[in-house]
Amino acid sequence: MMVDLFWSGFVVSLPVLGTVMLVGILISVAQVVTQVQEMSLTFVPKLFAAGVVLVLGGPWMLRKLMQFTTRLWLSIPSMF
Repeated sequence: MMVDLFWSGFVVSLPVLGTVMLVGILISVAQVVTQVQEMSLTFVPKLFAAGVVLVLGGPWMLRKLMQFTTRLWLSIPSMF
C-alpha cells in the first residue's frame, strides 16, 4: 500500500512540478540572455503556469486521488 501511496503522489504531482520546472528553466535562460535579474520575473510565470495546469489537469488529478482512496478503503478489511 505504501508503494501505491508514493506512486499516486508522484503521478498526481508530476504535471504541476514538471511544468513549473520547465517554465523556470525557460525564464532562467531568458534572464541569462537578456541579463535581467528580477525575482518577480521568475515567480509570476511559474505561478501562472501552475494555476493553468491545476485548472486543466485538476479533474484528472482528483480522479486519480479518488481511485487511490477507494482502493485504500476497500483494502482495510484485508489488513486485519
